[in-house]
Amino acid sequence: MALRLTQYIKQEYVWASLRIGLGWIMFWAFLDKLLGLGFATPAERAWITGGSPTTGFLQFGTSGIFADFFNSLAGNAAVDVLFMAGLLLVGGALLLGIGNKIAGYAGALLMFLLYLTNVPPENNPIIDDHIIYLIVLIGLANVKAGHTFGLGKWWSNTWLVKKYPILG
Repeated sequence: MALRLTQYIKQEYVWASLRIGLGWIMFWAFLDKLLGLGFATPAERAWITGGSPTTGFLQFGTSGIFADFFNSLAGNAAVDVLFMAGLLLVGGALLLGIGNKIAGYAGALLMFLLYLTNVPPENNPIIDDHIIYLIVLIGLANVKAGHTFGLGKWWSNTWLVKKYPILG
């Protein structure tokens, strides 16, 4: 009798794994840009030492039809704060399994904006990894991924989420 792999892998574990993985990607990007851990951000460009977490990318990492617009945002303090807040809040919410609905949609918006920084994509005329992340984040917003390996069950029963379901 042949056993199918799908008998052992439940969809809630797949969604929880995607949630945790994407949460870590975003939270790690926040930490690296904040502290200059030497991965994508050298110590001398850390946000806590006065560096801008968006300047390097917006000046040198953009291309395509919207490049001039994104270049003009480089070094803007409001853009830095919004970007870092997005990484921290979306990443943290996904890691904890709370607020996955709003985190999923906010993360999808962030991924769409990052996609626009290089339209058309360099290695594919239509799609890149940001669009795949966007799709997964929308999926996470519409399933209860935080209930598995997260605080989602508890969070969904709080008075705040009951009053404002988008925070679920």
